[in-house]
Order: sequence, then C-alpha cells, then structure tokens
Amino acid sequence: MKINAPSREAIPLAIDDLSQFARALRAGLETPPSHQQMLGLIAKAAGYRNYQHLRAQTEPAPRPDVRQVSRALRHFDGQARLLRFPGRTAMQALCLWPLWARIPPRQSFTEREISARIDTLCAFRDAAQIRRTMVENRMLERTIDGAVYTRIETRPSADALALIAALGRV
Repeated sequence: MKINAPSREAIPLAIDDLSQFARALRAGLETPPSHQQMLGLIAKAAGYRNYQHLRAQTEPAPRPDVRQVSRALRHFDGQARLLRFPGRTAMQALCLWPLWARIPPRQSFTEREISARIDTLCAFRDAAQIRRTMVENRMLERTIDGAVYTRIETRPSADALALIAALGRV
C-alpha cells in the first residue's frame, strides 16, 4: 500500500490590516470586484460565511475599566476578603464575582454550608444578604425551598475577571 504525502505545504498567513490587503489584491486584478465584495471573498476563502462573520470572530476582548476595578479593590482586605458590602448595586455585583470564583463549581451546598463558605470570604457576617444578592445576580441558584445552592457557570465581565485576577495575587 502506498501512502501519499501531501502535495503542498501549509503556509500560515497573518494579515495585520485586511482592508489594505484587499486593496493591494484588487490592484492586481484586471476587473476587480468592489472593496466590500473583495473583503467577502477573502473571508469566505478563510472559511467564514462572510466578512461580518470574520469580524465577529476576531473582535478584540473588551478591556476592563481600570478605575472601576481599583474602586472595587478598596472593598477587600489583604487576604482578599470582602470588608464591607458596597452601597451601589453595580459595585455590589462586581464585588461578588471574586466570591463566586472561590465557590467550587458543580457542587451542591446546603444553606449552612454556603453561608459558612461566604463567611470565610467576608470580613463581616451577613451571609444571607450576600447569598440573596448572588441569587438575584444569577451567580448562584437555589431550590424553591432554599435548601440547596449551586454556583451558576457563566462568564464574568472583563471588569470582574480583572478584579478576580488582582485579588488572586493578594
């Protein structure tokens, strides 16, 4: 049995400015398509449905708001424990993400167990308020009778990821 070797070598190509690349490519054609059509053809050749699909797949990740993250850091102590529950709702939600990150995924907790875990993550004792707010913000789910709590797996915002990372270095 004969094994066929690939007849050509794959050569990766990285293009910094697709628009400029399309212009240069169009300049070499006798009857070039429009710029938009050219971008669409390049995107299809790269395996995307169209140019919009390519753009959607290559959008840069959102950058965290450094000021918001630094404000949130003021609510934590040197051991990454929440010192006080912020008054503003948006800041409350942001400050809960580091607590959420330290709750094990795919594990069920009784009300007492989740409260004990929250108490270790906070310098104050108000686990009930933290639990309720985490449920309201879809970070935790609980059974109708409130007996069992589980962490909801979701992707935190860029600000939340930056805050979790900053507190991880503490």
